[in-house]
Amino acid sequence: MIVLLGLAGSGKGTQGKALSELFGWKWLSVGQVIRDTGEYTEIVNRGELIPDDDVIRLMNKQIEKAEAEGFDIILDGYPRDVYQAEWMMENMAEKIDGAIVLEVSKEELYKRLALRGRDDDKEKESIDRRFEISEQNICSILPLLEAKNIPTEHVDGSGPIDTVTDRLINVIKKLNPNATIQEADVNGGEIEKSYGE
Repeated sequence: MIVLLGLAGSGKGTQGKALSELFGWKWLSVGQVIRDTGEYTEIVNRGELIPDDDVIRLMNKQIEKAEAEGFDIILDGYPRDVYQAEWMMENMAEKIDGAIVLEVSKEELYKRLALRGRDDDKEKESIDRRFEISEQNICSILPLLEAKNIPTEHVDGSGPIDTVTDRLINVIKKLNPNATIQEADVNGGEIEKSYGE
């Protein structure tokens, strides 16, 4: 299991999906899981966060399902904060191969979010609030991973998507030596080429 961390627009979703297809793993995005429920739209659009216990329940259900189906997992944006990270360290630390932090400049992030066009990406004040919270949380999560001897890698998320994917492939192979690229990905080679998904 790989934990993919980064601010909104850093490419966690785009890269997580591409990597899951390349390695034949399951991509589990906390944002996508929450959006798929349809229960939290107003909260998300205000730039606010879903209660931790709800997130843990939703994500744990999806993780257990993926494991039961025999998949290795790329977690996108989960754990989101210290509470969730502490729960993970107590309940599944041994399953985590490592964490990757995607690093992209704020200037580039604003451009990507404008392209993406989701309702929760339209207000700069809302975006800035999310950035601030996410930065604080990532800084708090990393020491918890370190305390459990879970390696963390920082990867430059800027530049062409294929270039970033290549960087991530090399890091994943380092974190999980058993990881191998599949002969053909599930979309027949059609991997997303834009951060404006």
